[in-house]
Amino acid sequence: MYESEFPLDDSIIYLNHAAVSPWPQRTANAVKQFADENVAFGSQNYLRWVATEKSLKQQLQRLVNAESSDEIALLKNTSEALSVVAYGLSWQQGDSVVITDQEFPSNRVVWESLQKYAVATRIATVTGSESPETAIIETLDETTRLLSVSAVQYGSGLKLDLAALGTACRERGILFCVDAIQCIGAVDFDVQASHADFVMADAHKWMMGPEGIALFYCRKAVMDRLDLKQYGWHMLEDSSNYDNHEWEIAHSARRFECGSPNMTGVHALHASMTLIEEAGMPAIEQLVLENSRFMIDFFLQRTDRYQLVTPEPGHRHAGIVTVRPLNESAESLFETLGMKRIMCALRGGGIRFSPHFYTPRKRLFAALQALDS
Repeated sequence: MYESEFPLDDSIIYLNHAAVSPWPQRTANAVKQFADENVAFGSQNYLRWVATEKSLKQQLQRLVNAESSDEIALLKNTSEALSVVAYGLSWQQGDSVVITDQEFPSNRVVWESLQKYAVATRIATVTGSESPETAIIETLDETTRLLSVSAVQYGSGLKLDLAALGTACRERGILFCVDAIQCIGAVDFDVQASHADFVMADAHKWMMGPEGIALFYCRKAVMDRLDLKQYGWHMLEDSSNYDNHEWEIAHSARRFECGSPNMTGVHALHASMTLIEEAGMPAIEQLVLENSRFMIDFFLQRTDRYQLVTPEPGHRHAGIVTVRPLNESAESLFETLGMKRIMCALRGGGIRFSPHFYTPRKRLFAALQALDS
């Protein structure tokens, strides 16, 4: 249905959206038009650009079901947003942060860096656990100030029950932080239902936007608990009054945006978001899960050749399917697939495939045929 939006080269089978997604055609058009406008008119239409920035925050608010777009900030990437949280909170000696044993370095290193403040990073073992949520909750204790997890693990594709984790955190007075980069844009995500305090996600994966711009959600009730480390004109309440010397910090999440916005990224992501809203997250999620299931069923029929790294139960799936070849190394198979122009990734000790909602079934079938050969 949306193949015209993704005129990928015929030689490529693109199954790598969990890394960097191709742009939709409309996104490329938006960036070209924005560039042409800059060349011809400079910043003459800057107020219109600001309106696009505001519209993007409203799109993202709807995407994650935030109460208000005032809870949405636009930062550079997930790592920056995690650092805003890690270095905005006031820590006490003996505090701890809980993460899982499958986290991407961005959601591990930032917490481990707090060791200089005598803050411990404690790791819940979810690998091999029948109930990852139970393993995580049992790791929480009286020292835990914050739980930070990936909604979907980058290597295994494990999807966590965020509502269960968020409820456990609220009951214990623990802050809940979610790295949602492998979730938002692929399957439904609801900040209110998950009881999340902080959520972050780059645009360049399942949201099909550019690198260099990211969503940062901060729940209004906890916004004042983050001390600011960066200051500038854009994060002031009256940001357009440059002569005001009696300034105050913005009451919204704009307080986390210290300087001039990435207007090129704003226009690009805004265009990608129009496609997501046009297609609708329910339909996108259904197609993403159908593609995942199609690949998983293929590998389950070939257990003599592949070990499924991604959990088999359907409620654990998002868009990632990772397998470990049994008769050759993952590196060797990855090299072979690369020569066949099948775009995937080496992750989680195996090969990670991540088709999106628009990926034609015939392309998936061709990739699996290549694996069979």
